[in-house]
Amino acid sequence: MNSGDSALIDSVIYNHTLCDGWTNSTEGAIYHLGNTILFLGYMGGSGAYGALYIFSFLAPAFLCLALWGWFTVCGLDVFLWNLLLTLQCLAQVCHLIFRLMQDGLANEELSALYTAVYLPLDVPVQVFKEITTASENKVLSLAAEETYAVEGKTPIDQLSFLLSGRIRVSLEGQFLHYIFPHQFLDSPEWESLRPTEEGNFQVTLTAETDCRYISWRRRRLYLLLSKDRYIARLFSVMLGSDIADKLYSLNDKLFAKSGVRLDIRLPSLYHVLAPSPPGSEGGSASSPPRGSQGDATVVTVDPAPSNQGSDARNVHPDQGKSPVPKPPNQHWPSDTEMPSGEDSTSLVLEDFADMTGSLMDYGTEREYLK
Repeated sequence: MNSGDSALIDSVIYNHTLCDGWTNSTEGAIYHLGNTILFLGYMGGSGAYGALYIFSFLAPAFLCLALWGWFTVCGLDVFLWNLLLTLQCLAQVCHLIFRLMQDGLANEELSALYTAVYLPLDVPVQVFKEITTASENKVLSLAAEETYAVEGKTPIDQLSFLLSGRIRVSLEGQFLHYIFPHQFLDSPEWESLRPTEEGNFQVTLTAETDCRYISWRRRRLYLLLSKDRYIARLFSVMLGSDIADKLYSLNDKLFAKSGVRLDIRLPSLYHVLAPSPPGSEGGSASSPPRGSQGDATVVTVDPAPSNQGSDARNVHPDQGKSPVPKPPNQHWPSDTEMPSGEDSTSLVLEDFADMTGSLMDYGTEREYLK
């Protein structure tokens, strides 16, 4: 730093002209209004909407200061600088509005769908707009008790996603499960067919309440999935998760002949529910409540696997005899009376031990789950 620059800094900091006295007069209402708006403008937040708030306040604030410089100060430089700042803020406001309109969605329902489903998956807005464009940005309605699909009649020619309401799924008049908001209506049907195949619904879908949903035509959606691999992977994940949820909701309705429920997560394991009554094929509707009086049939389950080893090949003296039925009017044990301390939700091995790929081919459940 040379001596000239040092002298300039000293003159600005130490040798400047001091004020002779402070005036008691104010600068007028326009000046104070401009600074008040400026103060409010800098209270905006972040993001596009925060920036829009800030520049929307800065523009009138600098306009007030420009008018103050023109009418009160009578300074051309004060007027020009504040006018330039006003024009810059207006340009920023126009740019932000244009960008928000470009990134915006067609209506509030699609915006809520993006916030609830696609935003947690970090799906960009532009990708979501491509997905909704394939559905023509239309939100369809389904009145209460109106049928979306009839088993054996309605062709599988679209894929729909429920936004609000509740859909009842039934088969031959028998209730299966519900479809709730943010679930696909026909994901199993969609996955059951190849792009070149055709088929009909195997279940009936009826609106339990007034419903709103979006729908993609099958051909148009296949074109989108074949063009964009990211969207194809996104739909694959969403459809797989949706089908898994529907399978788990049906898990309570899968029963074996011995009156036990099949767990779809572990095909070689059963959840013990209740013993089968005489003459029953294993349905749960005719099973007596736990602890009730009545005749019962003993269901004998051999806990020893078929490939246990040399000990399993030893013949027991009583082996081959028919099981002795329980005497009449003897109630089944409650959860606390189950043998070996197991309750009704404990897992027992059944007659799938000899199936290829069952739990018995592995050492532990951990290896099976791998």
